[in-house]
Amino acid sequence: MIAFDIGKVNFDANGLVCAVAQDCLTLQVLMVAWMDRAALEETVQFGEATFFSRSRNARWRKGETSGNRLRVKEIIADCDGDTLLLTVEPLGPACHLGTTSCFGDAAAPGLGRLGALERTIAARASADPEKSWTAALLAQGVKRIAQKVGEEGVETALAGAAGEAKEVCEESADLLYHLAVLLRARGLTFNDVMAVLAERAGAKP
Repeated sequence: MIAFDIGKVNFDANGLVCAVAQDCLTLQVLMVAWMDRAALEETVQFGEATFFSRSRNARWRKGETSGNRLRVKEIIADCDGDTLLLTVEPLGPACHLGTTSCFGDAAAPGLGRLGALERTIAARASADPEKSWTAALLAQGVKRIAQKVGEEGVETALAGAAGEAKEVCEESADLLYHLAVLLRARGLTFNDVMAVLAERAGAKP
């Protein structure tokens, strides 16, 4: 069950409220739909996004036929209570056209790429180590991964001190990749790191 006070919601004259689904890792907006009270109650109870179709005048659970469900992590109402933000874990493409988002297949914006990287690493963790560098690295254990992070950190520092801008970016990308693998091996994510940064800044994660 999702912790959310439905009493905060300001349903419109038709008994509906707009709901925006956002990927909890990449922060990418996946889709916009409508909910009536029953759809919202079902979403809160079962933790999977359920919407209301205005054209069919019926409730529908996302992925009930395709299997591409949206696991809801959090529901937030805006300041007026007439729009909801659903942070979700997508179990497949969000759009019926097969794209990641109903707004197309554009890459996740900005730092959302780190979330996309984490998802890729998670998907490759169970791959054949002979065919996947990520799987091979994870198979070598935390100490080897930590060593790689150290090596990439040194290369990034050297590039930062004397390299061209392109080299700095490339080495930084390598460092972030290996750091993401290390976090995965330790059962952590970039969100855990961001929570520390938010705490240091005196802000809510």
